[in-house]
Amino acid sequence: MVQAVGELHNHLLAISNVDVDGVYRDGARKRAERSQVVNDSLKQLWDEAVSSVNFQVPSTGVGLAAVGSLARGQMGPNSDLDLVLMVEDRTLKQEQLAQFADKLWYPLWDSGLDLDHSVRTRSQCESVTDHDLPAAMGWLDVQPIAGDVELIQQTATSILERWRKAARKRLPELTESAMSRLKQFGRLPYINQPDIKEARGGLRDSTLIASLAASWLSDRPHGQYDSAVNRLLDVRDCIHLASRKDTNLLLPQYQAEVSTMLGLADPTLPEGERQARSIDDLQTLLATLGRRIAFALDSTTSRAQHSLTHERPRFAFFQGKREAPRFDVIAQGVAQHEREVVLAPGINPAQEQYLPLRVAVASGEFGLPIANSTLINLSKSPIRDYVWDEESRALFIRLLACRSELTRVWEEIDYVDIPGRWIPEWLGVRNRPSASAAHRYTIDRHMVEVTARLGERSPGGARYDDAHMQALLLAGILHDIGKRPGVQDHALEGARHVPVILRRMGYHEEVVKMATVLVREHLTLSDYATGKDPYDPAVAASLSERLEGDVLLLDMLFDLTKADGSSLGATSAEAITKRYGWSKWREQLVTAMYAATRAYMLKH
Repeated sequence: MVQAVGELHNHLLAISNVDVDGVYRDGARKRAERSQVVNDSLKQLWDEAVSSVNFQVPSTGVGLAAVGSLARGQMGPNSDLDLVLMVEDRTLKQEQLAQFADKLWYPLWDSGLDLDHSVRTRSQCESVTDHDLPAAMGWLDVQPIAGDVELIQQTATSILERWRKAARKRLPELTESAMSRLKQFGRLPYINQPDIKEARGGLRDSTLIASLAASWLSDRPHGQYDSAVNRLLDVRDCIHLASRKDTNLLLPQYQAEVSTMLGLADPTLPEGERQARSIDDLQTLLATLGRRIAFALDSTTSRAQHSLTHERPRFAFFQGKREAPRFDVIAQGVAQHEREVVLAPGINPAQEQYLPLRVAVASGEFGLPIANSTLINLSKSPIRDYVWDEESRALFIRLLACRSELTRVWEEIDYVDIPGRWIPEWLGVRNRPSASAAHRYTIDRHMVEVTARLGERSPGGARYDDAHMQALLLAGILHDIGKRPGVQDHALEGARHVPVILRRMGYHEEVVKMATVLVREHLTLSDYATGKDPYDPAVAASLSERLEGDVLLLDMLFDLTKADGSSLGATSAEAITKRYGWSKWREQLVTAMYAATRAYMLKH
């Protein structure tokens, strides 16, 4: 029994070796080879189990099937085995079935492989997949291993037919599962320590796409999408090798080794700089792959939903004529169609520089997603970062003021690289991981999160006027723009970039000045609060001087500090300590420093 799988784990690791230069190559071939080796070993294990029991195992009515990565031919170096022992009723007695199953499962456990196993009849498989979405998705690419192959194939065919019949009813369940994962794991391009399987744009989404295609509600994408999935599987394989276990979490302790194995490390650089740059490049790679896969999922889901909407021809009740699609215009050149933001009929995006702004604002203010086809069309707009007018500046502020909708809208337009065309400096921080362990998000996503938390009222409850609100929102979206490689003081570096950006956009000099001060000082209030005595008049005088004695600037700095701290966010494996985040401890200290400095300013 040991012969079949005793050295299986070591064999899989041997197949997974990196080349002499430390780079992991030919990932697709290695995954196929690992899958074949496991298949062959399981067949041998089956034969050994059949011959080792003291009763006859029939050639029909019992069989072994694989689901998951093995069934898809995507075995990683440390992937678990997801196996199903199928049996027809009364093929074996219960105690015989238990004994035979033990002959299969225990050698696999002893070999060091992770094992997820079950024993099911055909009716049980059908029942489980009717009610359990992950189980149903797993059976759509089941792989017979040994025994009664026909039983497994018939069951798989039955489950596929049931899936297709129920697909219209189960589509909301599929989309809800994707939204649930998004809320829990975030988007792959914006997470510093992502779960490359569960995050939006991860490997789970590729399984979802295959399931939608199997339902016949929508075709699956190919080309660049397939390349992205294969490259992300390479990343998964390298995480397995670096962590030496079955995990999809790209934790900091693995990132340098993973980036080296992916060929992202420049051997001509000093070690510290080489690692830092390779990790940055790894994050950029994940962002590219995540966007491509997420966009493919959104497109496939959208086509599936539209196929349901239009599967019955729509006729006017009396006229007997087919109804034309309905477009409700919600802004200049922008319409709503089937609960999505689209371009109004007759609009040519190649002739509309400010169209992306109008679409983004409409999406945020109406709370509607931008259609994928519209995003692709928007990429054709002739955006020029140095050409802004009063209307476009106002639209940009309205976009930043969308608050909870801002992160979604920014993500959508970031699919087609629009923010970097508005502000080229944005590309310097796009998808870059933060060096601080307190940050869950990449630098660019963190700045969007901060902006989304900024309100229109000061800490005292008074509403900011237009100039101060503009400056606060612009400071929010640009406050970490100075976080670039080799920069020691990102606040000062950011304050160097902000006036260049905002003057190019044409904002009033008063707004430029206030936003620049806020970016320069965005760490100051928190630093003073945690390191100085708020009741020392000299401390209040020092902080007041840095803000030029402006009480409203202090109010705005308090709002920016609170938004900055509260947007850090921990991963599931982390806890924000008193040193980071917006804990009650930090809030008390910052509020005390703010109140003391405000009182000083009002007296002087």
